[in-house]
Amino acid sequence: MSYRIGLVGKPSVGKSSFFNAATMNDVPEGAYPFTTIDPSVGEAYVRVDCAAPEFDEECTPSVGYCDDGTRFVPTKLVDVAGLIPGAHEGNGLGNQFLTDLNETDVLVHVVDFSGETDLEGEPTEGHDPRDDIDFLEEELDQWYLGILEKGIERYESGYTTEDDAIEEELAEQMSAFKTNEDEIKRLIRRVDIGFDPAEWDADDRLTLAREIRTETKPMLIAANKMDTPEAQENYDEITSDPDYDHLTIVPCSAHAEKALKSADKAGVVDYRPGDDDFEIVGDVSSEQEQGLEEIRDFLERYGATGVQAALETALFDVLGVVPVFPGGANGLGNERGEVLPDCYLIPPESTAEEFAYSLHSDIGDGFLHAIDCRSNRQLGKDYAVESRDVLEVITTN
Repeated sequence: MSYRIGLVGKPSVGKSSFFNAATMNDVPEGAYPFTTIDPSVGEAYVRVDCAAPEFDEECTPSVGYCDDGTRFVPTKLVDVAGLIPGAHEGNGLGNQFLTDLNETDVLVHVVDFSGETDLEGEPTEGHDPRDDIDFLEEELDQWYLGILEKGIERYESGYTTEDDAIEEELAEQMSAFKTNEDEIKRLIRRVDIGFDPAEWDADDRLTLAREIRTETKPMLIAANKMDTPEAQENYDEITSDPDYDHLTIVPCSAHAEKALKSADKAGVVDYRPGDDDFEIVGDVSSEQEQGLEEIRDFLERYGATGVQAALETALFDVLGVVPVFPGGANGLGNERGEVLPDCYLIPPESTAEEFAYSLHSDIGDGFLHAIDCRSNRQLGKDYAVESRDVLEVITTN
């Protein structure tokens, strides 16, 4: 399946800069609200250690590319319109934002940690990034709550049959969030409010809405503009604040990533996305060299620009996606002589049979067993696929 990472946040925090840095697209950037109106969709990449070198082979990717044993696997990145307080009530571009947001699988909330933009996206000084984190979570919770309330009203109106349980009605009402009856039932049990909505007070309903939101739209914080002293101070405070322990926060500088990729494209530096250093290989002015050395200082402090790390942490850690390589009849290749041409990103806890279905429905329908290409071990349909497995699927189709 193709995963979609949504970039969210208030206006003017650097979302479009982050998007451009990750995809090298050219969408409008600007320090004023609603630079982005329509969502931009581009191709970004996440890194996976290529399995081919373990077999003394060199891979031939059909999509993405491989650089010195690191596979860059494509994923979709969506830059969604900026969000302001009251979006769930239609303020700003709220309705469009929430509709676009629902097409994504995991969220990267880009936050201006320098504190130089207020909640409306206007220039200011000394703004607390915690306010941005809180308001976006609250807006999403209220959005979910509104849809949850409709499901409760439908259930209490008697429109459904007497045999319908509340989890069935809520699952149908909230199906756009890719949830289901079993998940809703599990979440109701988790928050321990019982299964009779007549006994739920306002806090119970909000708590359940929040639980469904965090389960179906997991989120990571990209602490942007970390190349300023104010941002570094805010980062230290927020990451030591126990109220934000539930969030994964990745320090980043979209500006630094875009600058390095542009310089690499121009032949000025040798840089690979996500690396912790680069080499100046072209002629640069003293001013350019100074700017590059400032970026190098940032890389030394944080280990990378953070853009690549944010995407990978969102997919692999927050969402739990598993990369797996389909093998072939000779272990790695296919009938065209390609070596590990594909790397699939599949849902966590997928079985070998589910992996076969991700290749093609016919392959899944005819599934017999899989073979671990490293050990030649035969694997049954219930085998839990692990990260970087190389699996050949044996099928009647």
